[in-house]
Amino acid sequence: MAHNGGVLQMSREEFEDLVGQALDRIPPELTRLMDNVAVFVEDEPPPEDPELLGLYEGTPLTERGEWYAGVLPDRISVYMGPTLRMAEREGGDRDLVRDEIEITVVHEIAHHFGIDDERLHHLGYA
Repeated sequence: MAHNGGVLQMSREEFEDLVGQALDRIPPELTRLMDNVAVFVEDEPPPEDPELLGLYEGTPLTERGEWYAGVLPDRISVYMGPTLRMAEREGGDRDLVRDEIEITVVHEIAHHFGIDDERLHHLGYA
């Protein structure tokens, strides 16, 4: 990882490795409950939300009923560009990037479990 003209540089492979590490740190009792969800690393979020760090798309476990069968997996996206830019603004390094990825992954998995942003804030996840 290097600084290049004010932008924190990290290879996609290194970033994906940090996402994998964050997933590995999710308690097994939670990962066992995750159902039909896939995690992806994307370069940039949708243009309408350029600072978005992560996004959960799908049907939370709490809303799945009898109809829930044969559907595409829920999708969790972690966005590399905004994460690196935010770490750069905060004068951060690889450790800060790792911490931000971990918070983002926890945040989006919480949405998979039907936990909303307000509850996450109460639990200490900003």
